[in-house]
Amino acid sequence: MARGLFITGFTVAEVLAIQQKAKSLLMEGKTIMNWNDAETSVSKQFTMPVDQVLEECAHALKALDPQTYGRPRTVSASCIYGHLAK
Repeated sequence: MARGLFITGFTVAEVLAIQQKAKSLLMEGKTIMNWNDAETSVSKQFTMPVDQVLEECAHALKALDPQTYGRPRTVSASCIYGHLAK
């Protein structure tokens, strides 16, 4: 289940860029993402599995722009055990 890692401090454009990179890595069969931020000259290596990155991106896009990507799903359930008496 998504934890919301890409919601705080990320823009929709950044999340889309991460999602695109993860998709291309998945298509290439790679499991490690490299991210270079040219403004601060920082190189980071993500060891998060690509499927988790894609799940986090989908969750973040729904939270950051629900009009375009839909609202985050909430799941509820209820159970009644035993017998109902009259």
